[in-house]
Amino acid sequence: MSLATMTNLHIRPAQPAEIPALEAIITASARILSQGFYTPAETEAAIAHVFGVDSELVADGTYLVVEDSAGDRLGCGGWSKRATLFGGDKFAGRESGLLDPARDAAKIRAFFVAPHAARRGVGAALLKACEDAAADAGFTRTELMAALPGEPFYAAHGYTGQAPIDLDCGGVAVRFVPMGKTFPA
Repeated sequence: MSLATMTNLHIRPAQPAEIPALEAIITASARILSQGFYTPAETEAAIAHVFGVDSELVADGTYLVVEDSAGDRLGCGGWSKRATLFGGDKFAGRESGLLDPARDAAKIRAFFVAPHAARRGVGAALLKACEDAAADAGFTRTELMAALPGEPFYAAHGYTGQAPIDLDCGGVAVRFVPMGKTFPA
């Protein structure tokens, strides 16, 4: 896959029927792209307890899929106007309440890129689409919970990190970094 191929990206809302295919991308992305950031046990714990599609975002139309010109799924991720900061359907710490753009930050959620498409602009295109949609909805800032492999990516796109947290994922501590960004006026 060349960089030229990456200029022909198509971003669209995820559909409920493709959630299993997106979960497969998430699992592959976590297992391969987390190497060197998490131990295998931490990666598997995060897959089992945190990583995954939030079907509420799919229903809201704010969880997106990136495809190439052939229709191959290269990544997924979204933004949210809901209170939940991170975690897929299997994560217990979810809050469905709606946010107020005048005072709250939109949430950037569940970004995963297929390993064969990593570092080729897929995540950047997806992040821009999500930030633009959040801004169009009246939000002036975003926040997210970065997995360790994603922290450098988000920092390169203007996100500022806070103190890392360790989340108990079924008895395994997995480190994440809260991050935020304010849109230029």
